[in-house]
Amino acid sequence: MKNAHNITDRFTGSVIFTAEIQVEDDAPMALRLGAATATAVAAKADLRGANLRGANLRGADLRGADLSDTGLSHADLSHANLSDTGLSHADLRHADLSDTGLSHADLSDADLRDANLREADLSGADLRHADLRHADLSDADLSGADMREAYLRGANLRGANLRGAKS
Repeated sequence: MKNAHNITDRFTGSVIFTAEIQVEDDAPMALRLGAATATAVAAKADLRGANLRGANLRGADLRGADLSDTGLSHADLSHANLSDTGLSHADLRHADLSDTGLSHADLSDADLRDANLREADLSGADLRHADLRHADLSDADLSGADMREAYLRGANLRGANLRGAKS
């Protein structure tokens, strides 16, 4: 069944995109928001500052999207492709980014506290000033990443590839 779902601005609450999505009426909000986000990205909608908290974007292809200032805390982005994606100043606290492609993504000033980045590909990513406190970066590929002035207190870097990373 087709349903309309609004994506709102995380700061003002105003509607920034309305998506017609194919989901059951009783589908969980996380699935509805994930479907609406995929529709918005395909339509090349401006999602900067969007409230996508808790969205189910598992396996989504969001390559090259500008999600700067977006609220993605508690979102499931595992196995997604976020290569070359703009995520500067994004709120990714407690997000699941395990086994996610984030190569050359802009995560500068992003809040990744307590995020799961296990086995993520962060090669060449911009993590300057990112808050990675208590994040799980075990077995992540951080080769060539720019981690200058990133906050890493309590982060798990066990088995991470840090070859060529700037710190």
